[in-house]
Amino acid sequence: MAPRQPVPAALRGRPFTVVEALSAGLTRRMLQSRRFAMIHPGIYLEAHIEQTLEILVAADLLALPSDACVSHITALHWYGVTVGPSWPRHYSTNTTSQTRLKGVRLHRRLGRLHPNVVQDVRVLGPDRTLVDCGTLLNAVELVRAGDWLVRLGVTSPPTVQDYANHRHLDGVVKARSSAALVRERVDSVRETDLRLTLVACRLPEPETNAVIRDDEGDFLARGDLVYRRWKIVIEYDGWHHDRDAGQRRKDLLRRERLEAAGWRVIVIVSEDMKHPTSVVARIWQALTAAGYDGPAPTYNRAAIRTLRDL
Repeated sequence: MAPRQPVPAALRGRPFTVVEALSAGLTRRMLQSRRFAMIHPGIYLEAHIEQTLEILVAADLLALPSDACVSHITALHWYGVTVGPSWPRHYSTNTTSQTRLKGVRLHRRLGRLHPNVVQDVRVLGPDRTLVDCGTLLNAVELVRAGDWLVRLGVTSPPTVQDYANHRHLDGVVKARSSAALVRERVDSVRETDLRLTLVACRLPEPETNAVIRDDEGDFLARGDLVYRRWKIVIEYDGWHHDRDAGQRRKDLLRRERLEAAGWRVIVIVSEDMKHPTSVVARIWQALTAAGYDGPAPTYNRAAIRTLRDL
């Protein structure tokens, strides 16, 4: 039996068109073999290559209009923000083209698109992306995405808010209200959820990842959520059961330092977030014990239910 013809080097590890394959010496019959997978009509990939987001986007762009940009939730994922579903993949174009590509949704936009180039791919900017996602994500998911984009350093709360407030695009109404809640220094989506739970229940909004110092001005700690006025630190501990002995010891010493300086530390673990009203009650009780004289929390069940279901 004659040895199989090797895949030409120019086609390895990436999607390619039939025209590219034929020009490189492959035949249509070879493309129909089990060595190759057809991603879209006329677009192929070596069958053993994992179809990651990067691979699928490269394949999609071979079949889409030349001005197509990654947009909406797919743009979030491209920036590294894994909020929202990965299917279908979203793109925007200024052309009137339509597509029937499996797993692809093409949005035809009237206003001129101004994409960034990220990892060699045209992708709409993070602020435009957050507004566009107002048509696809709920308000909590939008704040999650906004906090995450800020954490990655690709935008800032004032920039997100300014963009949403001065644009008239689909999704902008929801994006405006969510942009107002985007904050800096948020380390995880669960910290976002915890903060939004407190806000939804009408408790004061805590500072995010704030530096705490002692009376002499020396650094004590950085807290996930901080009520500075009442000297309360709320920590979201998503790895509560998985930390090694060394890390647990550091956590305990840190907590002892804070408590010795008169701070109260409340630790919230993932299991607690299944019962958000209990979390709110714990924090409210701590606030009132520390002198907070504001109103009791109002349990916004619709908002809490949304958070719990995510």
